[in-house]
Amino acid sequence: MNDLIEEFVNQRVWAVVGVSTDTRKFGNIIFRDMRGAGYEVYGVHPSGESVAGESIYRSLSELPIRPDVVDVVVPPPVTEQVVRECHELGLGRVWIQPGAASDAAIRYCQENDIKVIAGGPCAMVHKRRWT
Repeated sequence: MNDLIEEFVNQRVWAVVGVSTDTRKFGNIIFRDMRGAGYEVYGVHPSGESVAGESIYRSLSELPIRPDVVDVVVPPPVTEQVVRECHELGLGRVWIQPGAASDAAIRYCQENDIKVIAGGPCAMVHKRRWT
């Protein structure tokens, strides 16, 4: 798992699915902190609102660029939809945050050659590596 985490953290373009306007929520914190560490980060939320002055996209397919990693911070049933969209778009790395995972989503990733981190640490645990 450490090699996979290292691979993900070394990717510089991320999408955070489930970014929130609520500054106390992990989707917002991960989005802001990764941007602050110099990552190119795009937020995805069906509302399409802005967060910290940045445009938020309604879906992964609306992003202007293809992210290296998709970070998922949504309820498990939504995660299952997100990993399917990742597969349709050819996105090959998904980090499913604690509370967002489902066995079906993890299995889908494994069956469709999507590298997945799930059932482990929150991306924030590895914040020291974000430089």
